[in-house]
Amino acid sequence: MRDHKATEAYTIHHLNQPQKTGDLPMNWQYTYHNTRSESPPPKDKLLDTLKPDHPRILITEDTISHIKTTLETDPHAPRWYDHIKTQANDLLDQPPSHYEIPDGRRLLSVSRTVKERVRILMFVHLLENDDQYADRTWSELEAAANFPDWNPSHFLDTAEMTYALAMGYDWLYHRWTEAQRNILQNAIVTLGLKPGMDVYRGDSRHNQWHKNVNNWNQVCNGGLSTGALAIADQEPDLARDILFEALKSIPLSMSHYAPDGAGTEGVTYWDYGARYNIIYLSALETALGTDFGLSDVPGFQESGHYQIYFSGANRWAFDFADCGLRRVSTPMHFWMGKKYNLPQYSWFRYSELSQPDQHGNVLDLLWFDDSGKDFDPNALPLDKYFRVAESVSIRSGWDPDALVLGIQAGDNHNLGGHRHLDLGTFILEALGERFILDCGTERQAYLRHQNHCERWEFYRIRAEGHNTLVLNPAEGPDQNPGAVAPITHFESTPNRTIASVDLSEAYADHARRVQRTFEFVDRSSITLTDELEAEEAIEIFWFLHTPAQIEISDDRLEAALTLNGKQLLVKIESGPSFAEFDVIDAAPLSTSPNPDVQTLDQKIHKLVIHLTHLSACTLTVSFTPQNDA
Repeated sequence: MRDHKATEAYTIHHLNQPQKTGDLPMNWQYTYHNTRSESPPPKDKLLDTLKPDHPRILITEDTISHIKTTLETDPHAPRWYDHIKTQANDLLDQPPSHYEIPDGRRLLSVSRTVKERVRILMFVHLLENDDQYADRTWSELEAAANFPDWNPSHFLDTAEMTYALAMGYDWLYHRWTEAQRNILQNAIVTLGLKPGMDVYRGDSRHNQWHKNVNNWNQVCNGGLSTGALAIADQEPDLARDILFEALKSIPLSMSHYAPDGAGTEGVTYWDYGARYNIIYLSALETALGTDFGLSDVPGFQESGHYQIYFSGANRWAFDFADCGLRRVSTPMHFWMGKKYNLPQYSWFRYSELSQPDQHGNVLDLLWFDDSGKDFDPNALPLDKYFRVAESVSIRSGWDPDALVLGIQAGDNHNLGGHRHLDLGTFILEALGERFILDCGTERQAYLRHQNHCERWEFYRIRAEGHNTLVLNPAEGPDQNPGAVAPITHFESTPNRTIASVDLSEAYADHARRVQRTFEFVDRSSITLTDELEAEEAIEIFWFLHTPAQIEISDDRLEAALTLNGKQLLVKIESGPSFAEFDVIDAAPLSTSPNPDVQTLDQKIHKLVIHLTHLSACTLTVSFTPQNDA
């Protein structure tokens, strides 16, 4: 094994978890001024540096020539553009989008379709000056401008549509007639910005996103601000109001990443929130020449590491909670790599898009940065502990066959949003395979207005649907929905890594102390030790979900997990004398709720240890890849 000198060698003992007060944990409540290297001007001065001409939202008059240079000089960029143009050509004969709320609540799918179509079509027109792409863009924009509303009750829909029309208005401003510009301007103001001001002023019954720290804050502030900047010379007072309110609001969500850059909704929601956050910052820079120091908000610069560490060896997301299972790396890594002079960010995106089966998108070419194309990831630490988010990533290396472990702790407070009852769960990869996985998202959990089920009733949301513990199973939530689980000990050295999670709050109704400790030994195997102490005898379930075939040894102390010809050996190293492995369905226990509408995947197998009548227990299980399987 090579000597990994870049691994951080330090120990962090018990960290005081922030107390929740109001909308934010206390250490996320950065004030308006101390998050910036420069203070924003008074509201009446906000537009003093407004670029007088168009385009000014994300692009300038020099952008297209720079992109053409990239297409001529980078060996991979022409393939990305060919993919974009193919998409544009496919759109030419399709009808424009129409107003539709398919789930009875959200217009969001339509807003996103309009946004993507408009951006792709305009981009090809700007590069090739072919009117058929501009004409098709107009039909899409005109249709959206004539919608009765952009569904402000679910304001993400309004924000994304505002961004779509802001781009359409700004990028092809000189292509449109005055009548066409008036149509777009009126829609942006009436259907986007004025409903946004209702929220900022507290006049909206449905929305408080401007006071929140999650992706809604970033998306809504970002979308509205692009609309304000696009039409600022026609509607300066309204534009100033929007920009002023967004400048007050968005630091809440940006500082949510402090101190180490992690989000609490997972890496694919980092993608969504950061995308609009960076669109916002980029639009301020291109339109006003400054982001007012917002890019220096503590924690935001570091947040590009979150996807790097919370994905597996082949870039598949650690899909904890409501994250989607997909490959990660984003155009925002190009922007952040250039902005912060951090080549590892640009490497993370460039190395992904260099693969022949991967395609860049419009934002990749807008923000392209190849400063990381020769970056050596071995310069990065192998382990990462994200404080406050309380999550840990540990790996043996950066190669595709690395042994990689992702650990989810943190808190259950956002169960009503995107968190699950999954404190203490983990994902494990080895030999290029994801042997221990998360069961995934539950679509029906987004449709509670139709199915009338609580989130915690769904198997994929409950602790029993994750790789963690269940104590004294019953019909109610199987972890405390208000629990916090801090990482109480983290130690990373070249040959040994330890991370301990205090799960006592999660199971406080059943035990006085529950601790889960992961140890990475010689970068080649992992041990998991659970320690429980209770006032009286309890029932304990230890769960693990895998897509592998499971073969249990005759003594039931070993389980061989075989997946695509690769093997992981799971072994009970110590514990109660009657501890043994069994295999059960990845389905609710007989004591659990079982909504008819929920998703259960029969391809997932479930390894279980079931212990009863214990008031104290220490159980250690090891995980060792079998390289000669």
